[in-house]
Amino acid sequence: MNQMQPVKDISSIENAKNDNAKKDMNDWLPITKSRNAKWWYSAFHNVTAMVGAGVLGLPYAMSQLGWGPGAAVLILSWVITLYTLWQMVEMHEMVPGKRFDRYHELGQHAFGEKLGLWVVVPQQLMVEVGSSIVYMITGGKSLKKAHDTIWPNYKEIKLTYFIMIFSSVHFVISHLPSFNSITVVSLAAAVMSLSYSTIAWVVSWHKGVQPDVQYTSRASTNTGQMFDSFSALGDIAFAFAGHSVALEIQATIPSTPGKPSKKPMWKGVVVAYLVVALCYLPVSFVGYWVFGNKVEDNILLSLEKPRWLVAVANLFVVIHVIGSYQVFAMPVFDMMEAFLVLKMNFQPGQPLRFITRILYVGLTMFIAMTFPFFGGLLSFFGGFAFAPTSYYLPCVIWLAIYKPKKFSLSWLANWICIILGVVLMVLAPIGALRQIILQARDFQFYS
Repeated sequence: MNQMQPVKDISSIENAKNDNAKKDMNDWLPITKSRNAKWWYSAFHNVTAMVGAGVLGLPYAMSQLGWGPGAAVLILSWVITLYTLWQMVEMHEMVPGKRFDRYHELGQHAFGEKLGLWVVVPQQLMVEVGSSIVYMITGGKSLKKAHDTIWPNYKEIKLTYFIMIFSSVHFVISHLPSFNSITVVSLAAAVMSLSYSTIAWVVSWHKGVQPDVQYTSRASTNTGQMFDSFSALGDIAFAFAGHSVALEIQATIPSTPGKPSKKPMWKGVVVAYLVVALCYLPVSFVGYWVFGNKVEDNILLSLEKPRWLVAVANLFVVIHVIGSYQVFAMPVFDMMEAFLVLKMNFQPGQPLRFITRILYVGLTMFIAMTFPFFGGLLSFFGGFAFAPTSYYLPCVIWLAIYKPKKFSLSWLANWICIILGVVLMVLAPIGALRQIILQARDFQFYS
């Protein structure tokens, strides 16, 4: 027995070393570096993550679906994603003494170390990188719209240059070290989202129903109507994309056995979803009611007067998507830096962080400039990646871990979400690909 004691001691020392190494990494990585967030941090981080480019396209999605189906899909999406977000908040600390600070960690707990990574990481990265590129384009287009509205007779400036101007901000603020360090940026973004959404529907309401308004389908053929409907499903799914960063937001909140992080996190989520409803529903219904099937894919583009207010609204969008870009980019920075240090044996420090973040911002800027019709990919990514991470992957994980009794309320609710999410994932990319092909016909690079 005495001979076995040193082995146990060595094992204990090794475990202690591993625990210390893991703690050191968590103290350096941006998601877990700071854990002093309050419940209201959760509120505006979730608003910033959720309310983005998608809200401005909701009236267009309504025009593709029509009043009944459009309202039903929008409200159903709100309910389903609120339920799945509640599941993620609950599962963050399901194992006593352990926190699942990242989406893939929860996936690994449910499906195993390797399979969990392959199930979650590709979809999460597609959401976060895709959103970063879309926000680059949205920021550039909104800057251009504000410029053209204020100086309508000024010489035409290419969209490419406005995307570069927008990205220059991120070459600076992307070096903020942690999720909590972007709090002020995220707060400003959340306020801006409510502001420009309010401007969009109030100005539309004041404008009044257009004389030639029609609520018939945008497409003239049955095939076109079908593909438009599929595409609209993806646009709506894109508007509920916050789940891919939910666990990372919760990771910034302190937690003790007596005061788990799920309580302040859920309080913030409820407030955020009330704000989402205040943004989404009036913009969708009023925008479609006023402009009908002639509404632009960005509601602000349908508004021409008063010019100063339209310009202000577009500048609000710019400020908001600055924050949205950072909220979605921070988990990507976390993944890249963890991979380079743990798998590639790079030395953690400021030089590594500086290079990786500069390269990421540069890559998303380059793709945004090269493919500015990437907005047409909203529906594709909304269906192909956003639907799993927001609509049904939390339900699959919940079933795998908790194993609720067959045909119980929990079992039925989760399977309904899974079925609807899979249908969304299959149909939305079909309509989106057709839309991308149509947009790409007359496309010119760097125009």
